[in-house]
Amino acid sequence: MIAEVINMREEEKKPTSTIRRILKQRWALSAIYIASAAIILAAAFLLQNSFNDSAKDGKEESAETGKNYGEPSVEVNSNLETIKMPVADADKSVIKKQFYDVNADEKAQEEALVFYNNRYEQNKGIDIAMEDGKSFDVKASLSGNVTKVQDDALLGNLVEVEHEDGVVTRYQSVKDIKVAVGDKVKQGQAIATAGKSQINEEAGVHVHFEIRKDNIALNPLDFVDKQASAIQSATEAEADKEETPAVEGSEADKETPAVEGSETDKETPAVEGSEADKEETPAVDETDESTDLESGTDEEGSVPGEDTTEESDSLKDSLNQSN
Repeated sequence: MIAEVINMREEEKKPTSTIRRILKQRWALSAIYIASAAIILAAAFLLQNSFNDSAKDGKEESAETGKNYGEPSVEVNSNLETIKMPVADADKSVIKKQFYDVNADEKAQEEALVFYNNRYEQNKGIDIAMEDGKSFDVKASLSGNVTKVQDDALLGNLVEVEHEDGVVTRYQSVKDIKVAVGDKVKQGQAIATAGKSQINEEAGVHVHFEIRKDNIALNPLDFVDKQASAIQSATEAEADKEETPAVEGSEADKETPAVEGSETDKETPAVEGSEADKEETPAVDETDESTDLESGTDEEGSVPGEDTTEESDSLKDSLNQSN
């Protein structure tokens, strides 16, 4: 029994002694370090691959989403842009001729007329030049699509850019045009160089700048430094002022047939009939008289027949007494 117990203790000591023997070897600690480093590197590699895959999927999704907005981005943003003067440095620019405003005073309207070929024309935009009179780059006031490029000696060439909601910007009296029909331009992009025109030679080197809404010329100075959406709001407000049927209806309502009817009601046949009844009352008198005649009485109520009978009776009595 004692031998069995000793053997069991020796067996329990064997694993411990084996591990100790292994750890005492020179290569044991190096092998442990290498194995631990391999495990850590493998785990880091797996984590990095998982992060790269997720990032790659996110980029592909954003690229697919961006494809849907590549084309109309210019048009959508143009409605939120702030309208700028078509020059690089607005502080050094001057306005040679103002927009013709129908609501302005007489003097301002005269100054906004363009005289050419013995005729006066209303200025549909503003003529911008530099203080030193030199040429300058003409910039796009808003982002949009170029819809017209026209050579015209009278107007000094023309570039037309279309925007949202029927808004169009026009640049006249330009040269060295840098865009073509169908091009998309961004706000501030150089589209031409300022030049001259025959219709307004006194302005010298300048650019004639217009803003139109549904082909109606607007004063550009009313919308500079404002969002393009302000043009739509302003035109809607003007349309509401012109259409005022409610006011006209109220004027018409002042003269209503009900008032005329009330005037006629004042002279009613019932009133006239009552007046006639007051004046014509012979029927009552005739009736009373005819009643008295038929009854055989006079006005005092005496009956003629009775009086005659009493007189004849008195005569008979007197004759009898005489006999």
